[in-house]
Amino acid sequence: MMLVYLRMFAALGAVIGLIYLAASFMRKRQGKPGLLNMMAYQSFGPKRGIALMRLGGDILLLGVTPTELKLMKVYSWRELGLPDTEPAPGAGPRSGGKDGLAG
Repeated sequence: MMLVYLRMFAALGAVIGLIYLAASFMRKRQGKPGLLNMMAYQSFGPKRGIALMRLGGDILLLGVTPTELKLMKVYSWRELGLPDTEPAPGAGPRSGGKDGLAG
């Protein structure tokens, strides 16, 4: 009977260890820039709003609804009056919520 408890605690320890390793991996990965970066989001209600996303040298204005994601306009980096040098991916301002498209 004691052997069953030891196996159970060993299995529980292994699962907790795997969760810890996965969490530390995700924490390290979170800071790395990706291909698509959120610049700003303005909410207009539950699951509705517009998003400004950076994809390479282009900036995409997207309309977001509960049923679809619609491309409204594509801007170039210079078209928006941003500095001539584009920042490294992930280095731009980020907002997520109700603070608007300023940024």
